[in-house]
Amino acid sequence: MTGRLITLEGGEGAGKSTAMAFLAGRIAARGVELLQVREPGGTEAGEAIRRVVLNPGHAGLCAETELLLMFAARAQLVREVIGPALARGAVVLSDRFTDASFAYQGGGRGIDAGRIAELERWACGIRPDLTLLLDLPVDQGLARARGRGPTDRIEAERTEFFERVRAAYRQRAAQEPARWRVIDASRPLDEVLVALGTALDAHFEARP
Repeated sequence: MTGRLITLEGGEGAGKSTAMAFLAGRIAARGVELLQVREPGGTEAGEAIRRVVLNPGHAGLCAETELLLMFAARAQLVREVIGPALARGAVVLSDRFTDASFAYQGGGRGIDAGRIAELERWACGIRPDLTLLLDLPVDQGLARARGRGPTDRIEAERTEFFERVRAAYRQRAAQEPARWRVIDASRPLDEVLVALGTALDAHFEARP
């Protein structure tokens, strides 16, 4: 594959929607083909899975079911959308990718990271070239997310769950500093966007 995959990660209320719009504009300004996707979703099957995973009425989903559903949607997205885009040299910007499973189903739900890594290898076969992590304290993020209105099945989890998610994200970032850039999302929006732009530009300059 000749393109590149850039992913945006973060906990609830981290500001990913605003960041995605900013990053998309920054990448498009470089004159390259850009494809934006989200997880779970991005395909007809993936969007159907998204409705199941996030539906508050499905509170009884076990951790293993949640993980397998996430990778089912992801496998379809890679084969139907991301893979072909990378093959033709496009830049793919994804709102979450496999690191989200290590954070949410691994850190949050307690599923062994080795099992998730095996699914990553088998169901996806690709890893991001750059991962941008919007990091902020859990209580601040939840206040933002829950202030928007009704919560979905995952947003309704307890604070302790999201503390584990945040810790897992930060641990992965520390383990792979060459791929990750951690952005302090508790700062004012203009400062967050500057930090995102700087990280993105550095990535493109390192690999024209």
